[in-house]
Amino acid sequence: MQQPPKDIQLIGREIAVIWQDGREDYFDPEFLRAKSPSAENIGEKDIFGNQYGGKGPREFPGVTVEGWDFQGNYAVCFHFSDGHRTGLYAWKYLRDLGETAQK
Repeated sequence: MQQPPKDIQLIGREIAVIWQDGREDYFDPEFLRAKSPSAENIGEKDIFGNQYGGKGPREFPGVTVEGWDFQGNYAVCFHFSDGHRTGLYAWKYLRDLGETAQK
């Protein structure tokens, strides 16, 4: 299980995540918004396997992060300037995104 970050900060437009092991990840808000793990963004399936949602825009030009809330000790929910506030970024997911963003 991924440990929670030591700190999350807004630096300019970017979100900085400092992990317990000293690694630092920096995220552009447009990247975070596009990677939101919300049903609105990636869709969801009903019990019959029918896909709903997830067909919206994949780019969010100009979006910013206005704040965030911690969800227990397992995730963070970012508040985006376009009103999106439903994606829960579990620590492992956020850590994996950091590796993707560095490439």
